[in-house]
Amino acid sequence: MVSLSFGKDGTYSMIIVEYNKCAGCRTCETVCSAANHKIKIGGVDYPGLGNPNLSNIRVYSYNPDTFVPNVCQFCEDSPCVNACPSPIDKKTGKKALSKDEVLGNIVYNPSVCMHCGNCARACKEKSAGVIIFDEQERRPTGMCTLCGGDPQCVKYCPYGALHFVKGKVKRKFYKMKPDKIAEILAREWYKGKGGKVQ
Repeated sequence: MVSLSFGKDGTYSMIIVEYNKCAGCRTCETVCSAANHKIKIGGVDYPGLGNPNLSNIRVYSYNPDTFVPNVCQFCEDSPCVNACPSPIDKKTGKKALSKDEVLGNIVYNPSVCMHCGNCARACKEKSAGVIIFDEQERRPTGMCTLCGGDPQCVKYCPYGALHFVKGKVKRKFYKMKPDKIAEILAREWYKGKGGKVQ
């Protein structure tokens, strides 16, 4: 059991995955991208194009058939936030990366970001490797926004593999990288058939 308390009210929010229900359809990637990268037409916000490369959740595929959606782990020790060396923003009182006071998701403030990539390295070394440093835009990406409390990946998953939960939860695969999760699932699901992922 991992005991967590991130929000002001003591709640903890996150997305958890039922790997045995994931079919690898990548709908989650499309709706995440569309929801978090809106386009403005005539002053009105519309869902973006749904480019999976812009998604904050990524589905990794392995052989034998194993699909592992990888999304922010909302780590108790916040390695990405702790690794951020940016100065404190005078307006917000926060660094380039901080935790949302209500949901506990990671919030990015580009105005004080030093573009160093420390957050991505810390996430890769100490967690699931969700944060990616975009070399072209010189900024971290991949931090789950929880869509303001209504995660679209959960809402539109056609197989019910994703769940938005609040409170304390047991997490067997907490802070594991997709390769390791796939290895464990392959051993469980394909016993006697090699169980080695590629």
